[in-house]
Amino acid sequence: MGKKKLVVVGNGMTSYKFCEKLFEGGFLSQFEVEVYGEEPVPAYDRVHLTDYYTGTPIDELLMASKEWYADKGITLNVGQLITDADVSGKTITTHTGVQTNYDILIFASGSGAFVPPIPGVEKRGVFVYRTIEDLDRIKTYIPKATKAAIIGGGLLGLEAAKAVMDEGLPTSVIEFGDRLMPRQLDPQGGDVLKGTLESLGLSVLTGKNTKNIEGEGKIEGMQFADGTSLNVDLLVISAGIKPRDEVAEKAGLSIGTRGGIVVNEKMETSAKDVYAIGECALAHNMIWGLVAPCYDMAEACISTITDGDQTFDGADLSTKLKLIGTDVASFGDALGETKGCKTVKYENKALGIYKRINISEDEKLLLGGILVGEADDYNMMLQMVNNKMVLPPNPEDLILGARGGEGGVQLNVLDLPDDAIICSCENVLKGGICSSINNDKITNVLELKSATKAGTGCGGCMPMVNDLLDSTLKSNGVIVKKVICEHFNYTRQELLDLIKLGEIKTYKALISKNGSGYGCEVCKPLAASLLASTWNELITKQAVIQDTNDRFLANIQRGGTYSVVPRIPGGEITPDKLIAIGQVAKKYDLYTKITGGQRIDLFGARVDELPDIWEELIDAGFESGHAYGKSLRTVKSCVGSTWCRYGQQESVSFAIKVEDRYKGIRSPHKLKGGVSGCVRECAEAKGKDFGIIATEKGWNLYVCGNGGAEPKHAKLLATDIDDETCLKLLDRFLMFYIRTSAPLTRTSKWLDSLEGGIDHLIEVVVNDSLGVCTELDNEMQLLVDTFHCEWKEVVNNPELRKRFTHFVNSESKDKSVDFVELRDQKMPKQWN
Repeated sequence: MGKKKLVVVGNGMTSYKFCEKLFEGGFLSQFEVEVYGEEPVPAYDRVHLTDYYTGTPIDELLMASKEWYADKGITLNVGQLITDADVSGKTITTHTGVQTNYDILIFASGSGAFVPPIPGVEKRGVFVYRTIEDLDRIKTYIPKATKAAIIGGGLLGLEAAKAVMDEGLPTSVIEFGDRLMPRQLDPQGGDVLKGTLESLGLSVLTGKNTKNIEGEGKIEGMQFADGTSLNVDLLVISAGIKPRDEVAEKAGLSIGTRGGIVVNEKMETSAKDVYAIGECALAHNMIWGLVAPCYDMAEACISTITDGDQTFDGADLSTKLKLIGTDVASFGDALGETKGCKTVKYENKALGIYKRINISEDEKLLLGGILVGEADDYNMMLQMVNNKMVLPPNPEDLILGARGGEGGVQLNVLDLPDDAIICSCENVLKGGICSSINNDKITNVLELKSATKAGTGCGGCMPMVNDLLDSTLKSNGVIVKKVICEHFNYTRQELLDLIKLGEIKTYKALISKNGSGYGCEVCKPLAASLLASTWNELITKQAVIQDTNDRFLANIQRGGTYSVVPRIPGGEITPDKLIAIGQVAKKYDLYTKITGGQRIDLFGARVDELPDIWEELIDAGFESGHAYGKSLRTVKSCVGSTWCRYGQQESVSFAIKVEDRYKGIRSPHKLKGGVSGCVRECAEAKGKDFGIIATEKGWNLYVCGNGGAEPKHAKLLATDIDDETCLKLLDRFLMFYIRTSAPLTRTSKWLDSLEGGIDHLIEVVVNDSLGVCTELDNEMQLLVDTFHCEWKEVVNNPELRKRFTHFVNSESKDKSVDFVELRDQKMPKQWN
């Protein structure tokens, strides 16, 4: 018998997965496969659609190239829309009139953007957010716009909001429901997410029903059913999806009341030899809008047409997302709909954290939950639900932390059963991952992803995949190194050495020579920090890969404004400088506060005001305080022997000397110091990354302490040393930390992970046991000698100064910034 002709309508992610599974199962020998996709490019990763908008080339998002299909003997037709299907004559017809026969027809036509029937949706400036072409159109229109709105507070709606907000447009999200992401979050979770997004400058309007889109030919505003209105000139609609079932309906197939091609558990439609998979299919009375269930449908369909017995019986809809930098996760019975279940909640609005777990009536099993703002334990909690693992004696410890110990889920990934599903997108089991690591001698995550396909879908399982790799290797006695990410197969220390040895000074050169791909939110800021701390060049040189704070040399605050923190070494300031700060604060109407590090913080500056404010402060003798960077913040001091009757050394002078020496030095995390003039410790030096405390003979030097959520006392490094020795040891300690620490690790955590602890550190920086002290001395001196004030560089450079605007296409100011009065000063209106 010859091959059967199999035609696939649609070339999205599910269509590609269907073809891939056909190939991997060895079934292509049974079929002559033709695929028709209406978009001009092959199937791409729609989950990461926003990455394309922010600069990732389309080639990086393709599920497979045209050559992949050709190599497998699959005929791929792009730019071909199927307009008709004759299920009795077994033919399909394209929009160009080409007719093709089939033996088996697979509808994998996916879904389109649902557009509510709002008068005016046809106006210019109104877009949907669904395809590459949609994003291209939005990007082309952006320069004509000054204010944007998004209809839809779900995942894609918030993705769209981030995309246009990053272009500098004031952006509002319009949600018909009473909260954001109503399918995943309860009212409290939605409220916390709303507050977090508003603190980043996004306006969120819930409970809004859009009645009309106003404007002559192009959008100028929106009218709501409650009588309110909103002036916008760019609107993106992302209000959900609708199944692409129009061809199937025209062909006479059974369609659901609210759309979708009706299928059974075998993916069979109402017509013989016709199947439907993915978001166009109505299975178990649902449209399954996630990658994992759509892939499961593809496998069930292949099983059916090859006489197998696999069926699609539904799927877990648990998800973990990162929305505008905020973790949002829901799993299992997230909303607590199970009869008799009990609920434990934790909320911290100040930090934007909300956690909820639902447990069985007998308190033995975890049923589901919601995590907003902090979702590190999502994967393990999901495993507890799916594998019916017994809860700890105090279930609340899962979200509140064990009193007197570490918080979170204290389980090892190796304790999971082998049939635990780690990657739901590709249905990869824990046992399969461990077997691949052991049998194929896999040592890095890229090899593991290639061998098992784990983490190649939405990517939400990657923390657990990494943990499994590390834990399995360690159990085999293999030394595990923590590589930065999939784009750099190196640790932070190795990458730092490569930068030095190769004299690399740009991210483009670094990833071209030592990495792969285009980078991510993990490696880009890390590389910028390494480049800056190695060569001490202006951080704005790496602006494209910086986070918001470093990009604008200021901390972004609630309402989308910025704070200004000039350096005040040792907390000492002259009356003239105090007056200058007061004059600047008054002129620009800034909220002022004395910080815990003996500085004055000025809040509420618009981004376009920053260079002007800096210029006036620089003229008054100030410098950047680097409050926005992973660098030295402050060196706090008491008044010392100059004024205090207990003082043994002149702590203020030495604090100023220390702060002036290390200002501007980039490090793995922020650094804070303190100098106390006696053992009474008024500068709280032992709670700092380095602390210097006066003795009768000189100074005692302490290192690796910190305050904050988990305070730690610093450890004694040296006793009774003079000024010169103290600085020399500090030079070495700081450079050794910069050289060897993991990314975003405070000195206390670094010391905890350092083999040999404080004793080893003393041997290295005091006794030079590794013979590296001369190198450390020289490296620090280079950074000291090449210091520059980043604010001053921007003020004096017209090109850099141009970057500080709210809008990429206009000099107009952001009128959405609004404040209310607070004790004769101001505060952001949203927070009120």
